[in-house]
Amino acid sequence: MLNVANISFQYSDSKETLANISFTVNKGENLCIMGESGCGKSTLLKVVYGLLEVSKGSLHWKDNVILGPEHHLIPGMDFIKFVAQDFDLMPYISVSENIAKFLSRFYMDEAKRRTEELLEVIEMKAFANEKVKNLSGGQQQRVAIARALAKEPELLLLDEPFSQIDNFKKNSLRRKLFAYLKRKQIACIVATHDGSDALSFSDTMMVIRNHKILALDTPRNLYSNPKNKYIASLFDDCNEIIINGKKQLLYPYQIKVVPNSCHSAIITNCYFKGTFWLLEAVLEQQKVFIRHDCFLEENTRIYLEYSSTK
Repeated sequence: MLNVANISFQYSDSKETLANISFTVNKGENLCIMGESGCGKSTLLKVVYGLLEVSKGSLHWKDNVILGPEHHLIPGMDFIKFVAQDFDLMPYISVSENIAKFLSRFYMDEAKRRTEELLEVIEMKAFANEKVKNLSGGQQQRVAIARALAKEPELLLLDEPFSQIDNFKKNSLRRKLFAYLKRKQIACIVATHDGSDALSFSDTMMVIRNHKILALDTPRNLYSNPKNKYIASLFDDCNEIIINGKKQLLYPYQIKVVPNSCHSAIITNCYFKGTFWLLEAVLEQQKVFIRHDCFLEENTRIYLEYSSTK
């Protein structure tokens, strides 16, 4: 449904922020974009929405050409909704009124039903009549998502959508939101720095580095077979170490502490992670991180074995 073909973009006289970007997104598909700050994630969402003019390439949604501000008095496409990091809510009206703002007043019952449905999705029924100015940043972020969904867009663009939401709310909200999008067959592109957004909920993952696409595949394939440390580090701590003369990428859980082996290391730190301890150690002058089930003292010698992600 969305076809982005070989687009490039740059701000004024600066270097290209996006270079030769191509991808597609089908109906109901969730694409996750990941990469370090400044790589071009937010810019790409703005280009797809029509807020920025590309210097080359083309964008289509079905048979519609997505054009930038040079072609529209009011930038943005009607069938796409974009939730940016500034939210752009109306602070002096209630949560419900913000969500229903662009719904038809000729069908009040339907508008009320849609508003209540979305209040349930964002878990804010108790705040329906609260003025937005009295909400926390995380609560405002949830209202912005609900407002974008009010008219059921065909494509939803989310820029760091859970960045201000507490962890205990974030997990539940993600499950409800992405289940809702699948049920309604709304395509979604999420720009995020959180690997959980990709691993648990996306169908396809794009990695951007140096303003170009470094990888485009399923999250499972990228996690299990990362072609470099940069990609692996988006998901978890990653060890890039030389073992038997060969460079290997290993997540902490792939290195096990065993009673004896030919590989030994000295512990330098031990971090409590709730369900496990993360050991930091030196292995043949290389720093390594190891997932372990109990605390071990600094300067303890340990023996290690390795496994693969497959």
